[in-house]
Amino acid sequence: MHFSDVVVEHIDDQQFKNNDVRLNVLRLDKIHPVVSGNKWFKLKYYLQQAVEEKYASVATFGGAFSNHILAAAYACNKLHIKSIGFIRGEEPQHYSQTLLDAQALGMQLEFVSREAYQNKREIIQSNDELYFIPEGGYGSTGVKGAKEITQLVTDLSTYNYIVCAVGTGTMLSGIILNAFPQQECIGISVMKNNLSLQEEINSLLNSKDRGKFKLLHNYHFGGYAKHTTALIDFMNYMWAEHYLPLDFVYTAKALFAVYDLLKKKYFKPTSKILFIHSGGLQGNRSLKKRTL
Repeated sequence: MHFSDVVVEHIDDQQFKNNDVRLNVLRLDKIHPVVSGNKWFKLKYYLQQAVEEKYASVATFGGAFSNHILAAAYACNKLHIKSIGFIRGEEPQHYSQTLLDAQALGMQLEFVSREAYQNKREIIQSNDELYFIPEGGYGSTGVKGAKEITQLVTDLSTYNYIVCAVGTGTMLSGIILNAFPQQECIGISVMKNNLSLQEEINSLLNSKDRGKFKLLHNYHFGGYAKHTTALIDFMNYMWAEHYLPLDFVYTAKALFAVYDLLKKKYFKPTSKILFIHSGGLQGNRSLKKRTL
């Protein structure tokens, strides 16, 4: 993994200057083209455990455009471990590029009805010879790796706010555990009405850390993997003005929220924001050509 490529970039935007607020972005998307962003951190200790315990095969869960599925397929391929992806939904007539890539990396794809997918425990119990990584790397093992993300920021203590997109809450949990007492951690949920998320994150934290974060639920743009013209316009603006690539599933929604909160005067003057760019740009391949 190329940690030397990970940089903290300043976003020199007049909107932030006008409010006397500084925005910096931790570019985790630069770590690797496939095991992009936070994926490596969340997979790292699960894979280490699978190797140490001499499992022949690793299995995990995800949708047809899952960054996690593709990252797991790539990592297992490099470690010479067989991989199985349990994919949400009936087998499609045409595979997404994500699934084609995962398959090319040797991942065996098993399609599971949405109803059966909800009962992952049953799938796990009936395949006890496999080492299972939870969807999105959720769990204390994933958090252990996610805690290492903020170690890439040498001046972490100088930030007032740390903001990131939230799917399972694993990365946010790791960030909260490494945050300084004076910092506010803000998670932008990319799913609609995912109100169980607060409790799922709290279950990964120590009791003293459970009040140290805020979850915002009104920047989902219609739901998971949904988007609007406004979101696409924002992505194109960030690329044209700042050469910052975003994906419409996670990072664009979270950074759009930062800009919107700025307009609403949420951030105190003279404050500094660290935005975690969690990578995972390959979901954009599901968009029509020339959208971006």
